Amino acid sequence: MPESTLIIDDDPSFNSVLVRTLERRGYPARGAIDATTALTLAREISPTQVVLDLNLNGSSGLALIPELLAINPACRIVVLTGYASIATAVDAIKLGATQYLAKPVEIEAVLTAFASDDAPDTGLPAPDEPLSVDRLEWEHIQRVLNENEGNISATARALKMHRRTLQRKLSKRPVRT
Repeated sequence: MPESTLIIDDDPSFNSVLVRTLERRGYPARGAIDATTALTLAREISPTQVVLDLNLNGSSGLALIPELLAINPACRIVVLTGYASIATAVDAIKLGATQYLAKPVEIEAVLTAFASDDAPDTGLPAPDEPLSVDRLEWEHIQRVLNENEGNISATARALKMHRRTLQRKLSKRPVRT
């Protein structure tokens, strides 16, 4: 069976552009915009490469990593996110992702991640200075959100924060380190 790539991203436009770009470069690719469709396609094509969005319609894409690896243990998974955090990068790699990249991302970075035989890389540089208080707060929120499987209400309760306040903080881009 030829190498196949599965794109799992809930943004239909981004998903179709990435599928077309990969196909033009000679990588057979299929797209899914939700977890159910993604797992159905994965069982059908047993992808050797997966591009997985961290946030799938408000739920964590990380939950799909073990299921995708159960379908094809040799599958290389690249996690993409618009809200990169150290906590989710570590979790993604621990679950078996090959690499974790922040959006926007060039197709070359994705292809390099698939081709790399090195140890997993988060794609995040080591900071030269300690993290700011705002960044530490962002990291903590991301860790608690991940522990609560993306549930905003449960995360707000765990952080002893009003749900709207948490949603406002999450709607902002992460604070630079």
